[in-house]
Amino acid sequence: MPSHLFADRPAQPPEPGSVDALISQTRRLRGEVDAVRRDTVVDDDDAQGRWQRALCDLAVHHLDDLREHLGQLKEGLPAAPEPVELPPVAPEVGLEAQTRVGSAEWNLLTDEVSWSEELFQIFGRSPESGALPLDELGSTLFSEDQPLLTAWVTACLVDGRPIDGEFRIVRADGRVRTLHMRGEPVLDSDGCTASMWAVLRDVSELRRSQRAVRESRDSLQRRQEIAQTERRLAVELQEAVLPPWRGSLRFPYGSAGTLDVAAHYLPSATSALIGGDWYDALELPDGCSMLTVGDLTGHGVTATSGMAMMLGALRGMAMAGIEPGPLMGWLNQLLETSVQPALGSAVCCRYDPERKVLSWAQAGHPAPLLFRRGSGRSLLPPEGVLLGATSGASYGQAEESLEVGDLLVLHTDGLTPRSIEFSRADGTERLLALAPRFSAARSAQECVRIVIEEFGESEREDDACVLVARIGG
Repeated sequence: MPSHLFADRPAQPPEPGSVDALISQTRRLRGEVDAVRRDTVVDDDDAQGRWQRALCDLAVHHLDDLREHLGQLKEGLPAAPEPVELPPVAPEVGLEAQTRVGSAEWNLLTDEVSWSEELFQIFGRSPESGALPLDELGSTLFSEDQPLLTAWVTACLVDGRPIDGEFRIVRADGRVRTLHMRGEPVLDSDGCTASMWAVLRDVSELRRSQRAVRESRDSLQRRQEIAQTERRLAVELQEAVLPPWRGSLRFPYGSAGTLDVAAHYLPSATSALIGGDWYDALELPDGCSMLTVGDLTGHGVTATSGMAMMLGALRGMAMAGIEPGPLMGWLNQLLETSVQPALGSAVCCRYDPERKVLSWAQAGHPAPLLFRRGSGRSLLPPEGVLLGATSGASYGQAEESLEVGDLLVLHTDGLTPRSIEFSRADGTERLLALAPRFSAARSAQECVRIVIEEFGESEREDDACVLVARIGG
C-alpha cells in the first residue's frame, strides 16, 4: 500500500521576529490545518481520506504542543541557570534520522498487514522481514507499556474507540524510541470492525527535549532552594557570631577616659552570599581593650563557619592575655590545620588606656588609619603574611602612642574595592580625605555613618566591615 505520509523536512532557521509573532503564526497555522481537517470527507472505504484526516489530527496535536512550548519560552525561567550537562546522544544518520511518521493497517478479515516504508524504518525492520501483526506488535514494547497497548487495541476493536497515546519500543538494534499512535477502527457494511488503521509518529527527540527542559528547570529550582538555605544558615551563623552590640559601644576606664567604639557590616553589592568578614571589640580582664577586623576567603556557610572558628579563637587568646603578634601566629597555625583550608587577613589591636598605647599586628591586611586634629595617616605595618599562606610564619608587633581625640579606623579589604582604575592606595586616600568630617563628628557611630555614606553605594564585589574607635578623655 503506498504511503500517504511524508518524512520530516530538515529544520529551517526561524524568521527574525519576537516569540509573540511565532505564537501568532502557530495559532494561525493551527486554525488552517483544523479547517482542512473539518473539510475532509471520509467514507468507510476511503483509505486515502483516512490517512489525510489522521495526518491533520496529528498536525493539530503537535501544533498545540508547539504553541505551549513557545508560551513557556515567552514566560522564561526565573533566573539563568548554569549549563546542565545532558547524557550524549548517539547521532542518527541517513534517511532513518529524518523519518518520523509511518502508517499501518491491519485487516481483521484477511489477516493482511500493510506498513508504509517509513514505519519499517521507525521500527528498524527491513520490509523483507514483513510487518508485525497486532498480536506481535506488543513484543517490541517495554514490558510496562504492553498492557496499555493491549487495552487501547481492545477498546478500538470492540468498542470502536479511537487510539491516541504513546508507548516505547526497543528496536532490533537496541535503540529505544517513543512513538505516538493515532488510530481508528474501519467498519464494514454490517457495522462490524473489519480493520484498524493507525498513524505512528516517532516523538523521541521531542520527549528528550521536554525532559531536558524539565530537568533543567528542576535543577535550577533545586539550586535556588539550596542557595536560599545556605544563605539563611550563613546569615544566622553570622548574626550569632558577630558582636551582639549595635550602635556605639563605650569602654569606661575611670580616670583614664573612655573608648567609644562603633562598627558596621556592609554586604556585597553583587553577590547574595555572605562572606567571612568579621569585626569585634572586647574589654579584657587586665583593663585593656581588643579591637579586630578580618576576612576569610570564600562565601557561604563554609566561609562563615571558618570566620566563627577564627573569631572564637581570637577572643579566647585575647582574654588569656596573648599579645597581638603571637596571637596572629597561633591563628595562622589554626587556619593551616583546619579541615577546610582557606586564606585570611586580619588586624588585631590591643589598647592600653593607662599608657594610651596601641599594640597591634596584621596578617596581609590594610593597616589601621589614625586621624588626629583634622588629618589622617596609615600606620606603618609590622611584618605579617596572610593567615594560612605559610607554615610557621612569624608576625611582628608595632606600637603607637595615642592622644585624647584620636580616631582609629579599621576596615576589611572589601570596603575600598580595587579594579584596573582604582588600587588599594586609592581607597585609602578616599578614607583619609574624610578627616575633616571625622573631626566634626561627635561620636564613633557618626563616623561610621560618614564611611557608609562614602562607600555604602559602591559596587563592591565583596562584603566588608568597618570599625571606628575614638579615644575619649
